[in-house]
Amino acid sequence: MTTTVGAPPLRRVSYSFSLDGAHAACLATPGDGTWQVESWAMGTGGPDAVTAAPRRMLGRPEHLHTQLLALSDGSVLACRHEPGRHDLVLLGGPGADADGETVIGTVRTPGLRLLPYPGADGLALVLATDTTPTTTVWRIPRTLGALEILAELPGLFGGGVWLDTQGHRLALDAVRDGRVKTAVLDVRSAVLSPLLEMTEESNDRLQLCDPVGGLLVISSDAPGGDRLGWIRLPENRDEPAGRVRFPEMVHLPNTTVRPVAIAPDGERVALQLDRGATSRLAVWTPEEGTLLDIKMPEGCLGGVGRWTAAGLHIPFSAPDRPGGLATVRPERQGRFGFAGSLETPAAPGRPVWHSAHLETLVGDAGPVESIVYGGLDWRTADHLVVALHGGPAAAWRFEFSPVLQHLAAHGIAVVAPNQRGSIGYGEAYASCLHGAWGGPDLEDVAAIARTLGGERTAAGLPKPMLLGTSYGGYLALLAACTSPDAWSGVLAIAPFLSGPRLIAEASLPVRALMTRLGGDVELDDALGPRDVLRLAEGMRAPLLVVHGDRDDVIPVGQSRALRHRLLQLGRAEGTDFRYLELPGRGHEVFAGDGAPELYPRLTSFLTTAVV
Repeated sequence: MTTTVGAPPLRRVSYSFSLDGAHAACLATPGDGTWQVESWAMGTGGPDAVTAAPRRMLGRPEHLHTQLLALSDGSVLACRHEPGRHDLVLLGGPGADADGETVIGTVRTPGLRLLPYPGADGLALVLATDTTPTTTVWRIPRTLGALEILAELPGLFGGGVWLDTQGHRLALDAVRDGRVKTAVLDVRSAVLSPLLEMTEESNDRLQLCDPVGGLLVISSDAPGGDRLGWIRLPENRDEPAGRVRFPEMVHLPNTTVRPVAIAPDGERVALQLDRGATSRLAVWTPEEGTLLDIKMPEGCLGGVGRWTAAGLHIPFSAPDRPGGLATVRPERQGRFGFAGSLETPAAPGRPVWHSAHLETLVGDAGPVESIVYGGLDWRTADHLVVALHGGPAAAWRFEFSPVLQHLAAHGIAVVAPNQRGSIGYGEAYASCLHGAWGGPDLEDVAAIARTLGGERTAAGLPKPMLLGTSYGGYLALLAACTSPDAWSGVLAIAPFLSGPRLIAEASLPVRALMTRLGGDVELDDALGPRDVLRLAEGMRAPLLVVHGDRDDVIPVGQSRALRHRLLQLGRAEGTDFRYLELPGRGHEVFAGDGAPELYPRLTSFLTTAVV
């Protein structure tokens, strides 16, 4: 059962497509902190079919991390994750209760992933991993009875690409000795056999497969660096597959190439090309050796999709366009359809979103691409905020941001730089932060502050404000300590104090990630370790710190320790700084129930610098 969407969603995440491409599902929020499941009926009726606007599924509000699997009849399988527990429910299926749900069961295991299943005897597969490590493959029967164990595999397995249309042969990513190889599970016999092993030392993954024509798209670092390749299986699938080819045309410098979908003809592959803050779409025909750019509006694509007779369906967003599903006809250049809101452009009360543009600022060592709200005269706006993204392995994307839109709607110009350390600009640009947190990125932020501060002082305007979340909050605090006269005020949301301090306090998964990104290494230079508590005495700008007390990524103790240090230094709470702790809120403070009440508080600080 479904109901129409009320307020238009401002964010959509976790897109899933049914195997036949007839339906899609996602999580959506109108910005009030609640998340609901949406179901989309895709345009599969012919070359001019249009994707219908989404319908909201009945059911209880979801968590941001609920996992979805769209099914071919329009129902949606949902997995609600709790620590060590995963509850499976079917939304919109026959026999649902008054809330539109049918409870399937609970799986108790550390990790769980849903996979689509083309077989007639089941709805989906479940990959469940434990700490031994063992991966158990379960099947959810169409009768919604007890889950059926199909295989127990020693080790960790992920991925999941079907090699046939009957649900017999499933390609999985096998993790062995820190490397990933592709293996094939025969679902009927539970026998596992190798598929891709380019070299003993390489990581080899199957990305896409056309089960009918046998086209395989793979990624491997065997050629030296991660490369995209292809191979076509022989008609007799028992024969050797032959040699994988890695064409230069899809090895694009400083670009992340993501295979999204294979065309119904089994010949063409849709590629998402991410470079800098934007995405573009291209169609690759491996056997012809051609790569064709597809005309689309400037924005960002979602990395998943389905290609049917109606066109390529793929998530799309732009700064002035909340996320929805685009339908592109690659063979008809310029044909672009978009479904995202039930409201028409002329509908009364429809929000008017602020546009943004890309601009290059001068960093300490070269150009820094930045997303700018505030029009061409943004440098002389009454209020200007420099916004720092989280990470460090992240970047601002040229997509819709409810937070930045809210600031723009209140007359605040925003510049969001992708300083060194941001992804999307090549390996060297991103990896320079490994073991150097608060080094090259802090230098770029300081250079931007010098330029903007000088311009605004000459124009009689206040210095910029500084906003940062997560790693961006840490970087904002460092900038406030080391460039104290550059800022009118600093807003840090869920910050940490240093890499080693975070690693010492964080959960095991976060600790492992931070160590892998080089956060356990202190910089050894003239400034010394980038520890906010050590440098806090230099902070003079008004400071607002916001942290949820249920943050499972950056423990709230990080912000509490900063408050204690500022009080030790004689700073007055309520005058020099304010610490706002949010009860019951996690790392994404704007995703909770109190998000609408939080926005005005932050906006007031960013326009007045009064804590």
